[in-house]
Amino acid sequence: MREVSVVEYSGSGDPARSLALLWRTAEKPSRGKKPALTVDRIVRAAIDLADREGLAVLSMRKVADQLGVGTMSLYTHVPGKGELLDVMLDTVYGETDRPDLAARPWRERLEFLARENLALYSRHPWLLQVATTRPPLGPNLIAKYDYELRAVADVGLSEIEMDAVLTLVLQYVHGAARVSVEKTQAERETGMTDNDWWVAHQPFLAQIGDTEKYPLATSVGAAAGAAFDGTIDPGFAFEFGLGRLLDGIEVFVSRSADRPSHPGP
Repeated sequence: MREVSVVEYSGSGDPARSLALLWRTAEKPSRGKKPALTVDRIVRAAIDLADREGLAVLSMRKVADQLGVGTMSLYTHVPGKGELLDVMLDTVYGETDRPDLAARPWRERLEFLARENLALYSRHPWLLQVATTRPPLGPNLIAKYDYELRAVADVGLSEIEMDAVLTLVLQYVHGAARVSVEKTQAERETGMTDNDWWVAHQPFLAQIGDTEKYPLATSVGAAAGAAFDGTIDPGFAFEFGLGRLLDGIEVFVSRSADRPSHPGP
């Protein structure tokens, strides 16, 4: 995959057809020999294609080529690319691990969710290319949302606050995943590590750098570069940011616990 910029929008297909596909309500049980081509097989081929080459190359024809069938045969099972993308999303949402975390403190629960979602982006970087403000309302997405809300279901927050806290954590993970994926892709596409890039630019920076004019940029940049073999370590940045984010949520949760149950006018 060559880029992580948004190229697609979920929920762009026909609503009725998309929901029927997501929930498999239009599928008829077959008797006798199972059909060679199924929705699940088509979706898996599309996910594999996107994992390898990115979402920009995804098309019904490309998926058909991967399956070794004619393009028109796909339309018997999947109405179009928009609906296919919705099912791809819902399918990978079903991959996240969902152990019983009830006995753990809420902070550990949110940490677990953050790392699970980061791992999901790492497995499927094309997720970063999809705008999901209109999410695919499939069974895996709803199950994932229900499970993740349990992380903050018993800490004294209102329903709106529970949704907002979860959204805050997931949006943070989305941003952190983008940095990590972009770093990996840059090294793969250019054949140059971050350290190689800085070494190549160092002679020129030494000529144009002005330590008196930019003292903080010079000292902090040098310290970060020495520590992380470049400008940033996505792993360190993720853990540091997640910790500070949870610190802030902890303050909010504490304040929420101090609120009266029935505030006066």
